[in-house]
Amino acid sequence: MSTTAPRPHPGLTEERLAWLLERLVAHHGEQHWWPAETAFEVLVGAILTQNTAWSHVERAMEQLRVAGLLDPVALIEADPEEVATAIRPAGYFNVKTRRLRNLCITYLQEGCMEGMQLQRTEALREKLLAVNGVGRETADDILLYAFHRPVFVVDAYTRRILQRLGWIQGDEGYERLRGGVEAALGPNTAAFNELHAQIVALGKDTCRPTPRCPDCPLNAACAHAAGDAAGPAA
Repeated sequence: MSTTAPRPHPGLTEERLAWLLERLVAHHGEQHWWPAETAFEVLVGAILTQNTAWSHVERAMEQLRVAGLLDPVALIEADPEEVATAIRPAGYFNVKTRRLRNLCITYLQEGCMEGMQLQRTEALREKLLAVNGVGRETADDILLYAFHRPVFVVDAYTRRILQRLGWIQGDEGYERLRGGVEAALGPNTAAFNELHAQIVALGKDTCRPTPRCPDCPLNAACAHAAGDAAGPAA
């Protein structure tokens, strides 16, 4: 996947992450992510989901579909106001309209899914990161869910849950955490897919900013639930 091996993180071991995935799947069931009909829709959804809830993204995607705008050429050629109106439910609609157009231009320049799929993961990640409005989380969402590359996605839920478990300090950089998970689990696309989806489900419903610890399937091993957020989890 990369020219450099992922860097291990002492708190992120294969045993711990396998336990986390097993407990969350038992609690939520398999999530079957990403919820999209086509790979191109994953790209669109990755932009729309920035700083908003997925329920809002679903409404915006449906309005794009009804307007005939779930197509890269259509999105580029459409009046920006028409696109902004369609994606209004996702918030930041003017900014996201520009970001969608930027991503669609790169998508077409790189040969659409067929051309992009031929590129090595690190090269493709650099192409995505070069698009104005595509950060690391968005790029990795696209790599994992559209191109099925073994890349783990780190988001705010990931950082919150792993810190509350006592496995990380919480101030590690994005690449440090991404590399730690990848080093522990190896290039396991299916595990990265399901683990990220499960973390999102837990972060949205249970491990919220004010956590619902009694309802959490992890509370028996969670440092935060035990009242010692800085201590190591078993």
